[in-house]
Amino acid sequence: MEKQEYTVTLYTENSIGMIGRISGIFSRRKINIESLNTSPSEVEGIHRFTILITESEEVVRKLCRQIEKQVEVLKAYYNTNDELIWQEQALYKVPADIIAEKAYVERLLRQYGANVVVIRNDYIVFETAGHREEIDRLTEELGKYKLIEFVRGARIAIIKDSAGFHSKLKQFEQEEPSEEVVGNEYLDQQDKVFTM
Repeated sequence: MEKQEYTVTLYTENSIGMIGRISGIFSRRKINIESLNTSPSEVEGIHRFTILITESEEVVRKLCRQIEKQVEVLKAYYNTNDELIWQEQALYKVPADIIAEKAYVERLLRQYGANVVVIRNDYIVFETAGHREEIDRLTEELGKYKLIEFVRGARIAIIKDSAGFHSKLKQFEQEEPSEEVVGNEYLDQQDKVFTM
């Protein structure tokens, strides 16, 4: 099968060691994580992982099923780029004299929607958000003008055709517990069941 970019979205309990356990599953399957973001979700106490990988759909489907077997993982989704609204953020540190001398650099930053974060005598820090290709193009252009430092954040994404995990959780809460009462057939047989 053909490999392509997939964004894996996980909803988990907020417990110690989750990142290690999740990344271990990827490592055992020899799947490279291109970016990983974790943050609180719209549901209190539930965290959201956004993981970018390049794999075939069959491998990603199996991976999500394996991840869902973890006790603290509530749900795992996978989506292509077309099924998501996604962004990455970047910070750039550029010498202040370059901005003052080169009007082209200032126009370039405006063209990419970069905003000033810090202004100092020796450098200026800009931030921007966009798709990876846009950030790569801006980085390449700024590299021609003594780019001091650059850092890109992990992908963040929202699934286009989804009512959100919160609505699914509410639906589950309404359906559980079942109104049907099931009796324990061994309740009156304690002596027979719990003997040594």
